[in-house]
Amino acid sequence: MNRREVTFALGSVAAAGLFPWSRAHAASPDLVAAAEKEGKVVWYTTMIVDQSVRPLAEAFQKKYPKIAVEFTRAGSGDTALKIINEGQAGRVMGDVFDGTATFASVMPAGFVEPYRPESAAAYPDEFKSTDGSWHALNFYYLTAAYNTDLVSADEAPKTYDDLLDEKWKGQLVWSVVPEPVAAPGFIGNMLLTKGKDAGTAYLDKLAAQGVTNMSSSQRTVLDRVIVGDFPIGLMVFNHHVEISKAQGAPIEWLRMEPLVSSASLLGLIKGGPNPNAGKLFIDWLLSEEGQRVLASTSYLPTRPGVDATIPTLLPTGPQHFDTTFMSPTIVADNLKDWIAILDEKFT
Repeated sequence: MNRREVTFALGSVAAAGLFPWSRAHAASPDLVAAAEKEGKVVWYTTMIVDQSVRPLAEAFQKKYPKIAVEFTRAGSGDTALKIINEGQAGRVMGDVFDGTATFASVMPAGFVEPYRPESAAAYPDEFKSTDGSWHALNFYYLTAAYNTDLVSADEAPKTYDDLLDEKWKGQLVWSVVPEPVAAPGFIGNMLLTKGKDAGTAYLDKLAAQGVTNMSSSQRTVLDRVIVGDFPIGLMVFNHHVEISKAQGAPIEWLRMEPLVSSASLLGLIKGGPNPNAGKLFIDWLLSEEGQRVLASTSYLPTRPGVDATIPTLLPTGPQHFDTTFMSPTIVADNLKDWIAILDEKFT
């Protein structure tokens, strides 16, 4: 796999309207009956609750009114720790999980149950593992964003090297949660694209800029930029910027190439209390119907044939951009090293 290619073939996604659902997904009657007997599914999610989790849960429950969706929201690291702790204690409480770094921890610990839902047949191989351990639920693209009241479009940095300008010293902020969609992913992007020596030299110079560390979500970092606490935020989701812009926030994101590309991986928790409801929920989330609900919340769907509501957010959209894809293999092999570099150079 080329580390800078857009691994998921977004260019093959055909145009499709959001409503109505053009193809209602028909799951196996036996699976539906078994899931309804269990009566609920417990979802450990990293997605924003009001933006996406509730709409998805409500749409699923409308289709399957006998199955309640219970959810707990946390970051990838905390979600993985919760699954592992519950599994090791012999008290598994969750059925389904997602996250950009969750799988990399949960899989080695032995708490992922392989499952190949019928709806996944429509996905290219790059969207799913060969053994059914994970499927890509949605895309993320991360870059820098700036407060348009504090920084003009002409003045805004356009490249990673521009961030090293003296005028940005003490003006940058990022999230340092231990995930590939935060500061560790930025570090990995520089090492993968510039090479080890040049990448390390760049990171030393960036560290001298005094980047402010926040032990909170990327959304919180963006909010701090929006209110003017910092002029520039690093490693923010481009779709979060567009959502805030639509609400009148003075914010814009930069096509600082290559952007970091990641996917939230969806999986079934081994030994979960409601395995059939978990399978049905995964099958629905990956179906055209489920992916259209996800797209309607401004998240970026992975299913071919389902468009994003804002095409410019995608690397194959009207304004193309290059990306570095943080595949599960790359994350598993490198994340600990990137976190160590973060601790050494930036804390």
